Amino acid sequence: MVLVVSLLALLLGGAGPAFAHAGLSGSDPADGAVLTNGPQYVTLTFTESVGFSDDSLRVLSPKNERVNPRPAQHADGKDNTARVELSGKLPEGSYTVAWRVVSADGHPVSGAFVFSVGQPSETAAVVATGSPDDTAVARLHGVFRYVAYSGLALLLGAAAFVLLCWPAAGAVRPVRRTLAVGWAALTASTTALLLLRGPYEAAAPVTSVFDLAQLGRTATGRPGAALIVRLVLLALGAVLLRRWGRRPDAPGPGARLRLSGALLAVALTATWAAAEHASAGPQVALAVPVAALHLLAMGVWLGGLVTLLLLLRRRGADGQEVPAAAIGRFSALAFGAVAVLVGTGAYQSWRQVGSWEALSTTSYGKVLLVKIAAVVLVLCAASFSRRWTARLVHEAPPSARTPTVPAAAERVRVPQTVGAPAPAAGQDLGTAFGEGPGDGRKPPAFDAGAYRRALRRMVTAEAVLGVVVLVITTVLTGTQPGRAAGERVSAASAAQPQVKVVTVPFDMGTANHQGTVQITLTPGRVGENTVEAVVYTADGGLATVPELRLTLTREELGIGPLDARLKDRKGYWAAYDLRLPMPGVWTLDVTVRTTDIDQVTVHDTVRITAAPR
Repeated sequence: MVLVVSLLALLLGGAGPAFAHAGLSGSDPADGAVLTNGPQYVTLTFTESVGFSDDSLRVLSPKNERVNPRPAQHADGKDNTARVELSGKLPEGSYTVAWRVVSADGHPVSGAFVFSVGQPSETAAVVATGSPDDTAVARLHGVFRYVAYSGLALLLGAAAFVLLCWPAAGAVRPVRRTLAVGWAALTASTTALLLLRGPYEAAAPVTSVFDLAQLGRTATGRPGAALIVRLVLLALGAVLLRRWGRRPDAPGPGARLRLSGALLAVALTATWAAAEHASAGPQVALAVPVAALHLLAMGVWLGGLVTLLLLLRRRGADGQEVPAAAIGRFSALAFGAVAVLVGTGAYQSWRQVGSWEALSTTSYGKVLLVKIAAVVLVLCAASFSRRWTARLVHEAPPSARTPTVPAAAERVRVPQTVGAPAPAAGQDLGTAFGEGPGDGRKPPAFDAGAYRRALRRMVTAEAVLGVVVLVITTVLTGTQPGRAAGERVSAASAAQPQVKVVTVPFDMGTANHQGTVQITLTPGRVGENTVEAVVYTADGGLATVPELRLTLTREELGIGPLDARLKDRKGYWAAYDLRLPMPGVWTLDVTVRTTDIDQVTVHDTVRITAAPR
């Protein structure tokens, strides 16, 4: 059980913050937009479908007062949007939009941005801008996710070893204890995750875990429903284990018990696949069963390694050891499980990364590269384990291959090797202790202990590396996939910048009076743009001027000046057909005529971006 404790300690010690999985791809109004009139709605668009609660989207006035009286709804039935209606006419100033939604794979994502009505202003709104996982509830949620994965591995691996490799192991105390620890860890962590789910999504304090209304909302969501189903399956598993435990001396589990255990294992892994990465993105119908199969293979392999190691280290009072045949069967089972892990992992990596570039440019890709390196080390350790297993199975006498219990320990005389030459390369341990069958002497007895000790060392190394892979895998389930990150970047590139705002001060011709011209270019990139210009007095009020001209120039390229041809729109000046031919920094020349005979020209710059492809 020392290894089990070490497994849990390593998993818990590796817990870290998870990254959000959905990304904000656009908003209306846009971040930093300055509007002439207040909008009726605020709409957010995300890279994947999202869910939200009553407080998921808040619009705060400059005085930190909420101006959206009703909760968010999906806009036009699109599940990747969130929209709130604003109340009445909004006074001038800067408004803060704070949002926190839940991604399709169950992970919350949050953020905030600002837009202004009339002109920007100071704001008293205070919004938490830290990571959604940098809270006490989020850290607890992450810890219990690791416990759940480790409990599943112990439960599935120990059960598979007994059902498929050595039925008599069900009566061995370390194996029964492993089954109990795995079931208890998975049940306790699932219960904790169900209670923490509501506070985790809503960024609520830990004390709200027993809020019945919040728990009811959790039960209706996909992640909460998956956790409830998992608890029901674990209750059924407890019934099977109890029924089996009443007959520890039975010759072995029957076909019905094997079938029930297999169906239960598949259903348990499906509760993860149906509520995490596989449930969002492309090819969901294929990704969910592949993810469940991947998790099932992980549990059979890693939990089986832990079970085998406990049996190899066991020193029973009756002298019984795990038979070589059982080790051989597990070796074949582990080989198949690792093959499934590699195949399903390759598909999941292709689906989640999205491109070769994402391997080195996204957090998911970098963690995946570390996992691939760890898997390569595991395969190397597994190859050595299979070699020692093959020697143990094929070179052991028939009596050592069967799971019989010897009546008494038999002492075997082994020739001393003092002064003997070292074993030649490729020479097995049996012939190394003698001079070979051709010298007329009887070959020495088979030394199973040496093989078992070597196998135990290799299984230990393989199990430790397997724990590392499990830790990395759990981190991956909490990391934004490279595909989603790429979609977020692409969508953001297409949507931004939606506006370019430049504020240019000018002398109004009166002592100590300086006005400003606020110029807004939409979308602020190559191609056709809309230009709106508003003139303000020194005290922030709207100013009326007889004439306002705007030209744009790229002097180093000999382009311009391009006249925007602004027209008076009774309160502001505008043009709707300004075409800019190339990206870069353009010089703005703004001429303001304050009286019939007085005018002033001021200058500023604006960066125009390339049009999206």
